[in-house]
Amino acid sequence: MEDDRNDGMLETRLVRVRGLVQGIGYREACVRRAHSLSVTGWVRNRMDGSVEAMIQGSPAQLAEMCGWLSEGMSAALVDRLEVTEVQPPFARFEHFERLPTL
Repeated sequence: MEDDRNDGMLETRLVRVRGLVQGIGYREACVRRAHSLSVTGWVRNRMDGSVEAMIQGSPAQLAEMCGWLSEGMSAALVDRLEVTEVQPPFARFEHFERLPTL
């Protein structure tokens, strides 16, 4: 991913996942998937029952991560995925982590 970061191909998306996505290990699975794709950022539960993720990587990495987020894991029932492009300048994340509920 370093090449993408240096070539200006780094993009950031704020993603809200709605449906049955809390209390089933969705965030931990999200962290594992992000690590496998070398996507950086964070994921957290929201008080409204949704999951929110800030994801950063190349366009191809983000497309693959959004595809996973929309399908989730077998126990998840994703109703809707809301994706917002974050315009530069934006913070550069070094890794992907799980944050406390907001």
